Amino acid sequence: MEERPRNSDRPARPSNGRPSSRPSSPSPSGRPSSSRPSSGRPSSDRPSSSSRPQTREGRAARGGRSDRAGATRQVSQGREVSDPRGFRPAPQERDQSRIRPRIFEPDIPEDVTGEELEKSVRAELLSLSAENAKVVARHMVCVNLYMDVDPELSHKHAVAAAHHAGRLAVVRETAGYAAYRAGHYEIALKELRASHRISGDVSMWPVMADCERGLGNPLKALNLAGSDEVKRLAKPEEIEMRIVASGARRDLGEFDAAVVTLTCKELKNEQEEWAVRLRYAYADALEAAGRKEESQEWFAKCAEIDTEEATDASERCL
Repeated sequence: MEERPRNSDRPARPSNGRPSSRPSSPSPSGRPSSSRPSSGRPSSDRPSSSSRPQTREGRAARGGRSDRAGATRQVSQGREVSDPRGFRPAPQERDQSRIRPRIFEPDIPEDVTGEELEKSVRAELLSLSAENAKVVARHMVCVNLYMDVDPELSHKHAVAAAHHAGRLAVVRETAGYAAYRAGHYEIALKELRASHRISGDVSMWPVMADCERGLGNPLKALNLAGSDEVKRLAKPEEIEMRIVASGARRDLGEFDAAVVTLTCKELKNEQEEWAVRLRYAYADALEAAGRKEESQEWFAKCAEIDTEEATDASERCL
């Protein structure tokens, strides 16, 4: 498995009202023949009866009948027919490609009902049968329940939910974030792309870019960061994309460019939830670029607004 991206430039949990199945980072700076088909009529170039092998078992009885038990099937008007005395051709095997494979479904705690999901998310499950919707909802609750304490188990619940409701964007999105938190970046990309195709939502763009980083593709991450879809991001996701793009620059050894990527007017903001993350990422990028004094200054500015002490900025500014 590829090394996970640095915690200082992983996306945080998106804040657009989706369920808590979206990822949250350990720290606020947190870091896939030209011939026509037969018409059924006898062909004019079919071998004549005189040229067919005439074994005892295959020879027709006088009168042209071949209705003894065990006789082979005849061809009439280009179609196979059963023996008149009851012989039936073997049934065709079922197309295995159309059979949904069974998957492992982790146990769901009895006290999980599915009602714990946000009302807006439950509404998106209404297109499912009542029984299936309940199963999916309970698995999605477990995704949230285990995401921080057991990411792999959370991922398994997400896989189960997607198995039951793979055509719903919110389910595929949840599966993508769970895979991301468990470090399965290729799976996460697949699921998030599917969600985007279904819904057109671009809020997961920063996480998709970070998945590319996790797979060792910083240039692909930068391509996502420079795409037209980024213009549609809300401010929190826009900041997250800046943080991820800066990390991609650092992956490429472009430390000064990483600092420039984070240099923006939003650094002055002290009120928004993302302000702590932005300042911390900026200070971290300055330090990586060898600008120690400036780095300590910005770690101090981060610590000033980090009232919940979600980062170690207060220690790194010393």
